[in-house]
Parts: sequence; structure tokens; C-alpha cells
Amino acid sequence: PSPRCPVSQNKLVERCERIQLQSAAIARHVDEVLPAKDQGVLSAASAARELVVQRLLLVGKACENEEQRLLEKVHAEEERAHQSILTQQVHWTEALHKLGALRTYLVDVITNLDDQSLLHAEQEIFERTEVAEGILEPQESLKLNFNQTCVQSPLLHRLWACAVLCCLTDSQEIHINEKTLSPHLSLSEDKRTLTFSPKKAKVDSDCPEQFDHWPNALATAPFHSGVCAWKVSVEQSCAYKLGVCYSSVPRKGSANEGRLGFNAASWVFSRYDKEFRFLHAGQPQPVELIKAPSEIGVLLDFAGRELLFYDPDSCAILFSHHEAFLEPVYPVFAVAHQSISLGR
Repeated sequence: PSPRCPVSQNKLVERCERIQLQSAAIARHVDEVLPAKDQGVLSAASAARELVVQRLLLVGKACENEEQRLLEKVHAEEERAHQSILTQQVHWTEALHKLGALRTYLVDVITNLDDQSLLHAEQEIFERTEVAEGILEPQESLKLNFNQTCVQSPLLHRLWACAVLCCLTDSQEIHINEKTLSPHLSLSEDKRTLTFSPKKAKVDSDCPEQFDHWPNALATAPFHSGVCAWKVSVEQSCAYKLGVCYSSVPRKGSANEGRLGFNAASWVFSRYDKEFRFLHAGQPQPVELIKAPSEIGVLLDFAGRELLFYDPDSCAILFSHHEAFLEPVYPVFAVAHQSISLGR
């Protein structure tokens, strides 16, 4: 036999031993590790289901308690306003009766008494007419109105905002209207990302829809009823504005009136560096934030007369503004640093 055979046999033996060890490891993995893993997955899934159920039960219980509390407050406020109105009705009914009786008395005096008799009745006439002078005309009173603040609830507010953003944004596609685009902005092909450029592009003077100076843009379609919501990614920018406006918002010129939030036709949440504000009609309201949001949800509730800005990551309401919008409103945007993008 060849002298190389013993060497080859040794190598084959070593190879067989490695295969045996490899097979044993695989068998152990199949017989022990994988069944243990499977059992672990079953246990983890069961625990996860239990956690979901427990947490949702707790949320449900909290919602039930909050519902009961708020409904009791609504009932109490309804009763208070109703009793105030009843009290007013009694008071003014009595006043009408007194005035009617006084008028009848005065007509009788004028009709039946001569001058001499009037002199004798002067004191009585004075005393009876003095009662009428003490009856003032009805005035508007907040006590007669239903106080909507009775349903204010931070828990309900946050849960509602979160639910709206989770349930409605998928069905509300918003695109940016290229015709409104400022010459300082460029729009991505999908019409969802606005990018700022310090260099001003050519202005189309024949386009009345275009913002010709300030870095603004409108969405293609307005909202006019119901509850509307959309998200905007703002993590790339430290200078932007988000909100709504009427179609009448000024679009031409460099005057302050053309800046979003500096006119009566726009309502926006604004960031400039580390300063956050809500702006409308040139009246800024500071918004104190510990951390800059990477995404902002905008919620518009026409029936509730509320415009709300929300941080989906922290479930925090950044700012809430109450307004009775009298005409359709457009989502509006401004960018003065890098870019922002509409969420999907």
C-alpha cells in the first residue's frame, strides 16, 4: 500500500468524528433547543396576550370612569344652567306682572283723576313708580349658558387625539399644490416633501395662487367638515410652520401680512430654532417644549371648533386652539430650513 494511505485514513477518521459531533449538535438542537424555543414562544405569546388584555382592560376601566365623571359633570352643568333659567323666568315674570299692574294703575289715574286728586295721590304714585325704576332691563349673563369647559379632560383629549391620528390619517391623503409653491421651495415627485432653498427660483407672475416671497405652500384640497388629521415629519428642519388657512390668505409681497400666522386667515404652529409658538393674526402664544418633536400631528375638528397639534411619539398635546371656522380651510406649510414631509 502507498505510504500516503495512513495519513488519508487519519484525516477520514477526524472527518468522521467532526461529522459525528456536528450531527450530535444538530440532533440536540432539534430535540432540545427548538422544542424549548417553541415552548418559550408559546409562553411569551401567551404573556403578551395577557399583557395586551390587562392593559386594554385598564384603559377601558379608566375610560369608563372618565365617561361617568364627565357625564355627571355635564348633567350637573345642565341642571345648574336650567335652574338659573327657571329662576330668571320667575323673576322676570314677576317683574312683568308688577309693570303691568303699575301701567294699569297709571292709566286709571290718568283717566279718572282730576288735577286736585292727582296732587293728593302724588305720594302713592311716586312710591308705586319707584318700584318700576328698580326693575332693570335683562342683561346677557354667562350663568344662563352651558359651560363647555365642564367636559375638559386631559385623558380624553389625549386618547381622542391618538385615536384620530391612528384611525383617520390613512384615509386622508394630502398633497401639496405645486401652483402655490414659494420660489424658495422645491417639491418632491410624490408632492409630499418640501425643501427650502435660500436661492430664489423664477417667479411666475401670471399665477395668482403662488406665494411669491414667503416660503409657504398650500395643500391641493380644503377641509370643510368632520374631523380631519394629518402628520408631518419635521425632524430635518428647525424652522417651519404647520397649520391651516383660508384660501384668502395673502400670497403676494414681502410684507408681514403675507407671513403665516401674521394675518387673520391663518393658524399655525411655528418653530424657529429652539422657539416654539402658536401664531394667529400676529398674536404669538409661546409653547414650552422640553424636546423638539420629530413628527407633528395636526387635528381639525369642525364640530368641536378645535385645532390641535400633537406629538405622536410622546402622546403629548403641543397646543390646542378653539376657533369656529366659517369657511373651508387648507392645510398650509412653511419651511425656512432643510425640509419637511407629509406622513403616509
